[in-house]
Amino acid sequence: MNAFATLLPVIFPIIAGACLLPVKFKDRKSRERVVLPIVILNAIFALYAIFGTGCPEVTLFEFSDKLSLALHVDGLSKVFGTMVSLLWIITTIYAFEYMTHEGHEDRFFAFFTMTFGVVVGIAFAANYLTMYLFYEFLTLVTLPIVMHQFDDKARHAGKMYVLYMMFGASLAFIGFVFIYMFGTTTDFVRGGVLDLVLVAGHETTLLAVFVMAFFGFGVKAAIFPFWRWLPKASVAPTPVTALLHAVAVVKSGIFAIIRLTYYSFGTTFLVGTWAQNVMLIFAAITIVFGSTVALRTPHVKRRFAYSTVSNLSYIIFGIAIMTPAGLAAALLHMVYHAVIKITLFFTAGAILYKTHREYLYEMEGFGRLMPITFATMTITGLGLIGVPPFAGFHSKWALATAAVDSGNSMTYIGIVALILSALLTALYIFQIVIRAYFPRNKEYPEGYYEHVQDPNLYMTGTLIVLAVVSVIIGFYPEPLIEILRNVAVGLH
Repeated sequence: MNAFATLLPVIFPIIAGACLLPVKFKDRKSRERVVLPIVILNAIFALYAIFGTGCPEVTLFEFSDKLSLALHVDGLSKVFGTMVSLLWIITTIYAFEYMTHEGHEDRFFAFFTMTFGVVVGIAFAANYLTMYLFYEFLTLVTLPIVMHQFDDKARHAGKMYVLYMMFGASLAFIGFVFIYMFGTTTDFVRGGVLDLVLVAGHETTLLAVFVMAFFGFGVKAAIFPFWRWLPKASVAPTPVTALLHAVAVVKSGIFAIIRLTYYSFGTTFLVGTWAQNVMLIFAAITIVFGSTVALRTPHVKRRFAYSTVSNLSYIIFGIAIMTPAGLAAALLHMVYHAVIKITLFFTAGAILYKTHREYLYEMEGFGRLMPITFATMTITGLGLIGVPPFAGFHSKWALATAAVDSGNSMTYIGIVALILSALLTALYIFQIVIRAYFPRNKEYPEGYYEHVQDPNLYMTGTLIVLAVVSVIIGFYPEPLIEILRNVAVGLH
């Protein structure tokens, strides 16, 4: 029974979502009465597997002593799995209202539900093969919701999405092959699994393989130069964009990079090598690049997408420091960014849903007419900038402190990138907020503001909850920081 508890949150939503595919609901309410209990139940199943006692590793198929499909919950799984489970419920509630604007809701919620199980499968993967399998499945199951409208823009975005993901997966698979050849196991073991006897004389080759696998998983994390798919995918409905850019796809890439660095190759093998420097340099480049392009982009939803490109590499920078403090800081920013960015995408979606306006210059004066939407955007925007004591400040400070304490002079490149990005973030966030509250154009035609108002409780309620959570974890960060420190040093 305990073993089944580990498996249940993975297979239940996949089966449930597949069963929903042929179903044609007669109205919205009947669909909500089925989908919401499935999502809530699965979140409960996942949280039980994470926090309940006695949930052991589950081996689904064993091909050899080094090759199996297995699930296991460790400290890193707990962080990612908890984040995904809680935010999935909130996104589902938001989507119930928003998707009336998009149509094809039956198909959407079927694939949306299946995606939940696949992401939990990545979180609970006990070894490289299992993670890789669910990682590939994630691309397939999210493709129909990325291409939701199936118009020319959606098809182009879907094509680019698949091509990038296939390329990244092929590089990541090279990493798997070499871990199988040179590792004592393919299981995830804190500190890495390389057999030093087998590695002797092949160090350069393995470092090159690590870099290839890093960029392979980095495709989902939008590392430069493999970022183009992410802004294109913002053509998808806002609940999908929020999940892609804040929780599911991009964070799965981050999660896989952590597993690759700390649990497969191991930091003992990587610290001080040119491979570590490659990670640090490309993270710094992506941080500045994403923020710069975000500032130049007038389309608000796409601006937040480029912001995601930048912030994901904040996390990669923390991973690349390769110390417990660096990993703890990376995990802290991963959690903070998930809460903040999903809120910002929800605010952009609320504006689009009510007004059909998408560009910065179209939103002047909206602040007083959509008070909840723009108040939550402002609060979480302050966190994204890193204004103390809001959430983003603590993670950015922790990243910079970990970089200095590491003793690696290459990390100073990342510190400079963090400072530049913070300034650019302030510009592209305040540009929206100031225009919303202090409009420059006073001569809009009659009826321009006719439908400008906050959406209903499904959407505003989720915005308020997320904004409150971001304030709480920003003003009282110590419990979360302590948990993540324990995970980083392997105590959980």
